[in-house]
Amino acid sequence: MKAVRFHEHGGVEVLRYEDVPEPEIGPTDVLVRVRACALNHLDLWLRRGLPSLSIPLPHIVGSDIAGEIAEIGSAVTRVKVGERVLISPGLSCGQCPACLNGRDNFCREYEVIGSYRSNGGYAEYVKVPEVNIVPIPDHISFEEAAAFPLVFLTAWHMLVTRAGVRPGETVLVLAAGSGVGMAAIQIAKLFGARVLATAGTDAKLQKAKELGADDVINHSTQDLLQEVKRLTDRRGVDIVIEHVGTAVFEKCVLSLAPGGRLVTCGVTSGYEARLDIRYLFSRQLSLLGSFMGSKGELLEAFAFFVQGRLKPVIDRTFPLTEAAAAQRLMEERGHFGKILLLP
Repeated sequence: MKAVRFHEHGGVEVLRYEDVPEPEIGPTDVLVRVRACALNHLDLWLRRGLPSLSIPLPHIVGSDIAGEIAEIGSAVTRVKVGERVLISPGLSCGQCPACLNGRDNFCREYEVIGSYRSNGGYAEYVKVPEVNIVPIPDHISFEEAAAFPLVFLTAWHMLVTRAGVRPGETVLVLAAGSGVGMAAIQIAKLFGARVLATAGTDAKLQKAKELGADDVINHSTQDLLQEVKRLTDRRGVDIVIEHVGTAVFEKCVLSLAPGGRLVTCGVTSGYEARLDIRYLFSRQLSLLGSFMGSKGELLEAFAFFVQGRLKPVIDRTFPLTEAAAAQRLMEERGHFGKILLLP
């Protein structure tokens, strides 16, 4: 089959479109013919190399995948060849207390497809366990299906599971043009919250409004903290959905109302931040970490996706042969929503 791999870490120039062996499936695996694979920042970090993670090379990234089942293992009973599916992106052991309690993203063996031991969706075929297969109805395109899993699962876990969003609360969503930002706006509105969203261009802010954001902040021309205070009559917000890190973290904490919750799932601008602990305890704030979500949570969000109440935003698509151009676009942050590869 054809796939895009990197044999060494570096810039987009290390990505190679080449022939690779087709995956061999085991008894509980399925082979999926990839029809669409969405990009995530994880793809860029893995390609560049992470100091704390040694990845077997050459490697195929890509965690958000949709396609058709091409082959099933001998013990597979729930799905059949030819079925249209998306892939739940989290892999876990399925046997530990965390997995058996429905918290598979807490499993000590948890990983995201395409991130370490498993190859991902920058390929014509990918092998995954049957338990990761989610059938999709005919009215959902492969592109929409591939744009949904990772970011909507992440945003659902942040807002619903970790922060416990409630009707009438005010939610600040950082980086509305990102996949998580795009998903978080919609989920917050689904639960009856007021949404403040940030972005760096007026065009992105307009798209955020079209998704349901009630008020927007241009972080390139406006002061985040001062705008939050103005828009909330100095009260602050109940929840901050944050995945930027160093550049905004301190102001995000100061933007919280008494009893507010900040949920973070990423550090695209850096991982070190200042925190005045006095402010944390005196205002009874909660700082919450969040990583992916369980397969059960994905199915909860998926129900609203099928109903059309949660809709992935697709910026543009590229053929698999142009994976380097797709990743370059993501690095330049010129997109709103998801970028897809079509093998």
